[in-house]
Amino acid sequence: MDQQKLRKNILLKRDALSISVQEINSFKVTTTVEKLRQFKSADTILIYVDFRSELGTRKLMEYILNRGKTLVVPVTLVKERDLLPVAISNPSKELISGYCSIPEPIESLRTTAVVSPDEIDIIFLPGSVFDERGGRMGYGGGYYDRFVSQKAPQALRVGLAHDMQLVKEAPLHKHDELLDFVITEKRTIIGKRKEREADA
Repeated sequence: MDQQKLRKNILLKRDALSISVQEINSFKVTTTVEKLRQFKSADTILIYVDFRSELGTRKLMEYILNRGKTLVVPVTLVKERDLLPVAISNPSKELISGYCSIPEPIESLRTTAVVSPDEIDIIFLPGSVFDERGGRMGYGGGYYDRFVSQKAPQALRVGLAHDMQLVKEAPLHKHDELLDFVITEKRTIIGKRKEREADA
């Protein structure tokens, strides 16, 4: 199955998950993330703001702030085809509807609270489909792939997903970046990113 068909099929199934199932899955994933050694030691964390049926990140954002870590949220720069990492401290007041209606930091923070990509310790990525190699299919824009490979290659890459988004092997393109971990409500997959980079 090609990327477009697989993405569409998985997203239709994801959108069909009940709100209660989405919330339970998000809670379980958040609990797993909190125990992750690399997460405990991280200072600066970039995380997507969940949209529609994506694995929820709001509780994880609260946890990051409560632990005194720097919470970074991306702004999608459409013309530049890039992500702008911006620190926020109050999600309920500092997020507004942005690109494709995805919540993004308010305008004033986009000049005063920009974080250098090389300071980011962990990046939590959304996606449409993930696989058992740590493969990730996004939504077709390539924003995260470019950001993690070109701007923040040092950051640990962690995909968060509902388990039904996982397939054995997704039909990845060359530019699709592998992750270090994929965490679902049922399992934690250790990705093969380092192996691929070692072979390159």
